[in-house]
Amino acid sequence: MKVSLSNDKLTKLTAELLVVGVRSAKLGEGGVLDELEAALGGDSLARAIEVENFTGGDGQVLRLAARGNVHAKAVMLVGLGAPKPGQGETRMLVQRAVQGAKNHTAITVLLADSSPELVRVAAESAASAGYRYTQYKTGDRKPKTAVEDVTLVVPGRIPAASKVALEEGVAIANAINFARDLVNAPPNDMHAVALADAAKKAAVSRGLTVEVFGKKRLEKLGMELFLAVNRGSAIEPRMVHVTYVPKKKPKKKVVFVGKGLTFDSGGLCIKPPGSMVTMKCDMAGAATTIGIILAAADLQLPIEIHAFIGCTDNMTGPEAYRPGDVFPSLEGKTVEIINTDAEGRLVLADVLTHAAKLAPDYLIDHATLTGACMVALGPYRAGFFANDDELASLYLAAAAHEGESYHRLPLDEDLRGQLDSDIADLKHVGGPHGGAITAALFLREFIGKTKWAHCDIAGPAYLDRTVGRYPKGGTGFGIATGVEFLRSLGRGSSAR
Repeated sequence: MKVSLSNDKLTKLTAELLVVGVRSAKLGEGGVLDELEAALGGDSLARAIEVENFTGGDGQVLRLAARGNVHAKAVMLVGLGAPKPGQGETRMLVQRAVQGAKNHTAITVLLADSSPELVRVAAESAASAGYRYTQYKTGDRKPKTAVEDVTLVVPGRIPAASKVALEEGVAIANAINFARDLVNAPPNDMHAVALADAAKKAAVSRGLTVEVFGKKRLEKLGMELFLAVNRGSAIEPRMVHVTYVPKKKPKKKVVFVGKGLTFDSGGLCIKPPGSMVTMKCDMAGAATTIGIILAAADLQLPIEIHAFIGCTDNMTGPEAYRPGDVFPSLEGKTVEIINTDAEGRLVLADVLTHAAKLAPDYLIDHATLTGACMVALGPYRAGFFANDDELASLYLAAAAHEGESYHRLPLDEDLRGQLDSDIADLKHVGGPHGGAITAALFLREFIGKTKWAHCDIAGPAYLDRTVGRYPKGGTGFGIATGVEFLRSLGRGSSAR
């Protein structure tokens, strides 16, 4: 999608579909509605408002044919309702403009001002709202039209910083859409080796350093927990390490880790069919991790960033690991297996241990880790855990700024005893309650003294319907937050 800026006057614009956001349908107040009415000529706008009972309420949409001095095929009014804090209003306007374009391939959206932050949000929303996954559609089943060109119209002079912000917004959206493609791809094609190859290809195209670890190297390193999960698979595992180093001395070093379970059958503790059908999404943490570093590289942020993803599936082959097995970890602790459907934390444990050796300022993982987190928070909010309050404040402030929903959950020490094992150093699963917390406590055993945050994105990473800014299927949740967190470190800001 092409996204561009303009500051042309209303009567000078040429558009297929002109989109205007309004809070009220009242004419005669000297606002954009009056300007539009004058340009259309006559009282066509007033009549359409009356006939359609359009009030400008949140989410209301009014369409009418263009005429007079409005050089467009059609005009669409989008109700904004009451003023909203932050950038949510702009996101909603642009998203509804793109999604409501129907048969139009080009749209023009009027924005309230030309500030860099508003332009960045609008550009990101435009490029991500047009996302469709059509790779496996054929013939007449492919969508006939899509929005290919979005013009964002701002009043007055366009600051140079806003032109840069436009490119930043598109870069973030491209990373989000790339992650969505990875998650939506079917598991027969997006297996562990393919995921590693896709991550490598995207990173190398940006000049980033990439190291891919095959099974033999993982064995040599001693990643026995990771390898245990892979034992039932016909496809070898991969660990990918992507490195971005800025041209100037970095202000911080941040390491991201992502869970890359390309399909999770549950292993020998097999899932029921209803729970298994969407398990191609169990690599969404890896997709988010790669998306963050790709966007950061495109934005040339002044932070040294490393991304690690552990890629495998969890199958039931003849060598599959079993409940009751005990394996050593890279960190040194031995782990008793309780449930083979709690495999992601085993992969993450070894990858986190390896990643922590880089001695980062912050270590952050993303994983579709527990159904318990969805039980607690629902499908639209991620669970957030951290062993450092400053890190938590910075990260949650970034999430609030980007409009992504997280809730901090406790690392409750009273639950730690559930991980004690009679025959090994620890078990990898606790009791029936507090499952998201005990999973996070297990991961904490493998990060040493590093400042660490764990994002359980089991709910919002993959949705069964379109909700707000997120499409059905893979959502790319967490990328915008991760990038804003890095941007805040680059600015040297403290917690908001």
